[in-house]
Formats: sequence, C-alpha cells, structure tokens
Amino acid sequence: MQRLPAIAALAAALALAACGDDDGVAQPDAGAPAEQAADEPGGEAERESAAPDKEPAAEKPGTEIKVGQSQFGEILFDGDDQAIYLFDKEASAKSECYGACAEAWPPVLTKGEPVGAGGAKQSLLGTTKRDDGSVQVTYDGQPLYYYAHEGPGEVLCHGVNEFGGLWLVLGADGQAL
Repeated sequence: MQRLPAIAALAAALALAACGDDDGVAQPDAGAPAEQAADEPGGEAERESAAPDKEPAAEKPGTEIKVGQSQFGEILFDGDDQAIYLFDKEASAKSECYGACAEAWPPVLTKGEPVGAGGAKQSLLGTTKRDDGSVQVTYDGQPLYYYAHEGPGEVLCHGVNEFGGLWLVLGADGQAL
C-alpha cells in the first residue's frame, strides 16, 4: 500500500519536470492539421476558383477564449481546449516573453477580435501587439500564453517558476489561481 503514494509523488514530479528543464523548443502539435498554401492542390485558391459565384468569406472571428473545468477549478481555455496561462512577471499588457521563453510558452495569438464564450467575459478580452507585429490576446490586461508541451484539456504547468516568473492558470474573473 505504500507504493501508491510513492507512485503519485513520482507522477507529480514527472509532470513538473515536463514544464521546466526541457530543451526550450516547442514541438509542433502532431494532431493539428497542417495548413495548405493557397496555391497547393486543395488550398484556398482552388476552393475559391471552384465556387466563383459565392461571395468572399467574411473575416474570421478571432481566437475563442472560454471557461472549462480543470483540477484547479474553472480556468480559461481556448476553443481547442488548450489551457491558458499568464506570466506573473508581466505587470502590463506588454509581453516580456520572447525567444526561448516564447518557444516554451507560445503566446495566444489572434487574427481578429478575440471572442469570449462559455463563461469567459468579453469585456475582459483585449489584444496587444508583439514585437514581430503579431497580435496577442489579453485577458484583464494580461498577455495570454499556452504551454508548448500540453495537449487539449491538459493542465500540467500551473505554478511553474520559469523565465523569471510564475506561470499560472487564470479564472473567468482574470485572477491567477
């Protein structure tokens, strides 16, 4: 019977080790569909030419932010159920996570206005421009991030101290848990 607590402690240590102390390189999500170039077969250009009588598609809505259940209670996720974090080192909407930091903790980016769903407050959603010109989603004035090595529904890295600050999940009220 003493093996169960030891196994649980080992599993917790491995989960934490996955958040830090890696090579800092984000791995592509093998489950994510690859985007086709507009000029490739089946790409956007082919879809547009196949239906010339249709009107051009309206601008896509921005990244969806919603509330979901986790082992920490209700927290923010994106529309694909990826857990969302804030970096407590940041005191404003200006991101301080670039280079190796952004590889391990990719920013939550959007191409349109972010959309609140499932309990996320639209009034707390905003954006900030990153140094490369991309647009990062903010919530209650905090830039939002993913952890690169988590799958949908996983929350492995809450409370991790890395890159000079804590990475924390946040609730619908915008407060870190």
